[in-house]
Amino acid sequence: MYSATIIGASGYSGQETLDRILRHPELELAALGSDTYAGQPASSLDPRLARSSKPVPAFVTNADALTSAADVTFLCQGHETAAAFEPPANGIVVDLSGAHRSNDPAIYEQWYGFSHPRADELAAWTYAVPELTPPDGRLIANPGCYAIATILALAPLARAIETSGVVVDAKSGVSGAGRVPKDASHAGAVLDNFKPYRVGSHQHEPEIASALGFDICFVPHLLPIRRGIIATCYVVPRDGADLRALLQAAYADAPAVDVLPEGVLPELSRVQQTDATELGVFEDQATDRVIVIAAIDNLGKGAAGSAIQNANIALGIEPTTGLRLSGVLA
Repeated sequence: MYSATIIGASGYSGQETLDRILRHPELELAALGSDTYAGQPASSLDPRLARSSKPVPAFVTNADALTSAADVTFLCQGHETAAAFEPPANGIVVDLSGAHRSNDPAIYEQWYGFSHPRADELAAWTYAVPELTPPDGRLIANPGCYAIATILALAPLARAIETSGVVVDAKSGVSGAGRVPKDASHAGAVLDNFKPYRVGSHQHEPEIASALGFDICFVPHLLPIRRGIIATCYVVPRDGADLRALLQAAYADAPAVDVLPEGVLPELSRVQQTDATELGVFEDQATDRVIVIAAIDNLGKGAAGSAIQNANIALGIEPTTGLRLSGVLA
């Protein structure tokens, strides 16, 4: 049994990580860090935690949680806060924020709006997409939600498509904005509305480009729903390449990625509350383009699910242990 600590456990990604640890047969909680809930029982966040079959410790401050010397620490804080994080001397760290996704300090100034306080340590972190670039080392940068959906859809196709002019039209539920209230994610701004945001300036764009090896045109939109991402990618194949076959080959041994049969559309309802990915491939009958569509849960595969996968790999555990890989028929 391995021990796990969550820093920032009361946020959305922290709660989702906690849920997966509670169902994980090889992880047990060492500490729950939350400066907001410190000193309170876990049930103060969610009464259902009082019924957990696993022991759930009371909240302590994030600083105190870091003294737990856990085998794996999940860092679930905001980008700028996580950037100042000093890793423990031992143990694996999985950072769910964007604070360590690039080794280039200029990325944080241009795309995140802050100067990285530990820029000289960025090279020690590994950016890890479990199915494609598994973690190598004990400091792991978890991919962003839009990023992992797009990377899973396009990375296996990089040599088979024209890399100039790739367009990704992506849409996310409001939980992608985090738990802290914001004017743009207030119910009055979201319900009965649908809008693009951060057009041409979203922080996941350089992350995606770095992983793919080419630039894309990326436009995010906010859906009036709680969770889920649809990323619709428009590409031109080279020399009649069979993009569906390439994806099927890439993910043949990846239980968390499902390349759907021809004609079957990815849907949020099937991936919400899970750590799975659905990929669909469609030819545009009017042009030479092929449309690759990815559907994930932004809090599942887009955050906690991938974090648990990365931790499993780093610990030598079967990668999908503790994950939710299927929903229920409705």
